Amino acid sequence: MTSSPVPAWDDRGEHLAALRRAALDAVDPAAAVRRWLRLDEDVLLVGDRYFPFTTGQVFLVGAGKAGVAMAGAAEAILGDRLAAGVMAVPAGDKAGASKVRWVEAGHPLPNEGSVEAARAMQDLLRSAGENDLVLALISGGGSALLELPVAGLELAELQAVTDSLLRSGASIQEMNRVRHRLSQVKGGGLARWAAPAQVITLILSDVVGDDPAIIASGPTVAAETTAAETLEVLKRYGLPGSLPPAVTERLESGGDQAPPPMAGAEHFVIGSNRLAALAAMQAAQALGFNALLLTTFLEGEARAAGRLLAGLAKGIRSHDDPVRPPGCLVLGGETTVRVTGKGAGGRNQELALSAAIALDGWPRIQLMALATDGVDGPTPAAGAVVSGSTLAEARARGLDAHKALAANDSYPFLDSLGATLKLGPTGTNVNDLAFILVYP
Repeated sequence: MTSSPVPAWDDRGEHLAALRRAALDAVDPAAAVRRWLRLDEDVLLVGDRYFPFTTGQVFLVGAGKAGVAMAGAAEAILGDRLAAGVMAVPAGDKAGASKVRWVEAGHPLPNEGSVEAARAMQDLLRSAGENDLVLALISGGGSALLELPVAGLELAELQAVTDSLLRSGASIQEMNRVRHRLSQVKGGGLARWAAPAQVITLILSDVVGDDPAIIASGPTVAAETTAAETLEVLKRYGLPGSLPPAVTERLESGGDQAPPPMAGAEHFVIGSNRLAALAAMQAAQALGFNALLLTTFLEGEARAAGRLLAGLAKGIRSHDDPVRPPGCLVLGGETTVRVTGKGAGGRNQELALSAAIALDGWPRIQLMALATDGVDGPTPAAGAVVSGSTLAEARARGLDAHKALAANDSYPFLDSLGATLKLGPTGTNVNDLAFILVYP
C-alpha cells in the first residue's frame, strides 16, 4: 500500500477547500433523504423500519434551510401517494412545480411568513386521518421559519424574545427551551395537529448532540421543559426585565398543564455534524495529513474557542500532540457570541479572529471556521480562514485585531484581508465546523 505524499504548505487554501467540500457533500440533504426513504407499494420504508398505509395518503410538512432539497427528494420518491404538503423555507429559496405549497418565512427572526406557514400546516393536517402518514422534514433554521405564538402573545413580542436570546450568548438548547413555552407549534405542536395520523420525522440536525426535541425546537417531539426551567434560562442571562411584559406574565402564570394528546411519532436523524466531520477527516487523510476528529461538541464563547483551537495547533507544532505534522484536527459544534459591541460578524468569524490573535507569528498553520449553511451571523460570509501571518498582514494595513474583537466587528476586519469565506446559502445546515492544518 502506497502512502500519500507529505502535503506541502498551501498558501492558496486548496487543502482547506477540499475538506470543506467533502464535509458539505456528506450532508447533502437530497442525497440523505434518498438514502433513508423508499416507497414499496403500500409500505413506506425509513431506514430499516416499515410503515404501512394501505388505505391512506401521505402528507408532507416541515421547515428548515434544507427544506427545498429534502422535500424535492421526498416528493420524487412518494409520487402519486403524496396528497399535499406545506414547507416553510427561507426567502429566495426556489422550487419547481410541486404538490407542496412553499411558504417563504423569516430567519433568524420569525416573521409573518413563519406564522402563515404554521397556519397552513395546521389547516392541512386537519384532514389527516388514522390511516394516513405525515412525513415531517426538519432541518436547521426551522425554529424561526415555522412559528405560531401561544394565545395572548403577539408575533412582535416573540420576535423580541428571540432577538434578546440571540444576542445574550444563550446556547441553542437554552433558546429552544424558552421557545417551547411560547409557541403552539414547537415542543410537539405539529404532531398534535396531525393526530390521529402517524408522524414520521426526517431530521437534518443542526444541534450539538442531535436531540430531536431541540432541533428546530422539536415540532414533532413532546416538550418536557417546565415553566420554572424556562424562567431560569432567562434569569441566567439577565433578560426578564428587558422582555415584553406579556412574555414574562405568560411564563410566570402559564403553569405546567398537560398538553393535548399527540400522534404517534418516530424520529430519524439522517444527517449530522458528525457525518460531515468524519468526511472531512477522511479527506484530510487522503491528502496525506495525520488527521483526527477531536470533537463534535465544541461549545462556549466563540472567542474562547478560538484561543483553544490556537492552543491545539501550537501543541501539534511544538510537541507533535495530539498528532504529528502534517497534522489536521477537525472539530464540530456551535459556539455562541455575547454581543456587547456594535460591529458586524458571526460566531465563526469571531472564533477565527480570536484564533488569529493567538497564532500571531506561528508559522505554517491554517485554520478555517465555517457555518455549514453558508451564513455566519448577519453577514454575507460563512466564516473565515486565518493563519499565523494574518495579524502581520493586518498590522501592515493599520488594522487593530484586538479592537475589532472587542467590538464584535470581525467581519469588516477579516473581509478587508480577504480572509472571509463567502459560499452563499449551501442548502444544508449541520452546525459549524473548524479545521486546523499544521504543516511540517
